[in-house]
Amino acid sequence: MGKATTSARNGTFLGRLTGSKNGLGLIFMLPAATFLLCFLTYPLGLGVWLGFTDTRIGRAGEFIGLENYIWLLDDPVFRLSVFNTILYTSVASVLKFGLGLWLALLLNEKLPMKSLFRAIILLPWVVPTVLSALAFWWIFDSQFSIISWILMKWGWIDTPINFLGDPTNARAAVIAANVWRGIPFVAISLLAGLQTIPASLNEAAALDGATSWQRFRRITLPLLTPIIAVVMTFSVLFTFTDFQLIYVLTRGGPVNATHLMATLSFQRAIPGGQLGEGAAIAVAMIPFLLAAILFSFFGLQRRKWQQGGAD
Repeated sequence: MGKATTSARNGTFLGRLTGSKNGLGLIFMLPAATFLLCFLTYPLGLGVWLGFTDTRIGRAGEFIGLENYIWLLDDPVFRLSVFNTILYTSVASVLKFGLGLWLALLLNEKLPMKSLFRAIILLPWVVPTVLSALAFWWIFDSQFSIISWILMKWGWIDTPINFLGDPTNARAAVIAANVWRGIPFVAISLLAGLQTIPASLNEAAALDGATSWQRFRRITLPLLTPIIAVVMTFSVLFTFTDFQLIYVLTRGGPVNATHLMATLSFQRAIPGGQLGEGAAIAVAMIPFLLAAILFSFFGLQRRKWQQGGAD
């Protein structure tokens, strides 16, 4: 009787599910999948739906199809925000990669108190974004800027620099703040990748007469390429969707010169009350983000790239 009951139980769907490794793994993934469904999938789906409606705060909207997106194509502020976002992401990501790689190579050398330096370098990344933005807000203040004060003391300028009131200066200021905050993430991640490269490879190349640049180009960089792809993908995503830094420093000003798609979406949806329009701007960010993710994903699948060779 007991054997028959056991056989019946094992023959059920639940018995087969718990009896296989894949089924057991699926059960363990259910809590995480439920969390993602509630806090990621539902808000994303709601945002996509709102983008096709004329919903306003306090008033349910009606389905209007692609009208929000058609209207955005003719909106000069939206087009400027797209330009600002691409410029901001491109320049900041390149600077973070260059400076982060240089810093990682420096920290990978035999330096005194290396652990202390690594901990200090992490501070810009650990400090909350709003606190960093407030600090930069004081640094770039039109009257009390420490940069303007030093340059005036040295006699290089006569009047304080209007960092956040001039469109060009404001773009440079927010990029500088983002680079300062993002370098630690890139540097520490690349440093972890450098730690996995066998020292014997560089030692053998040095014995063969390879210069430092040749060792970096032929050994370090190819073996570090997969890590670079992952790190820069995350860096681009973080930079493209940046909101707090811009909102605290400039609110998108002056004259929309620093408005990113994320800040413009918030401004149109919450203070402006146009939930449908704001959601459409947020949804318009998805193709750019997918392009960055797919570039990294398919790039990492190429065996020759993983091994540091050319396709």
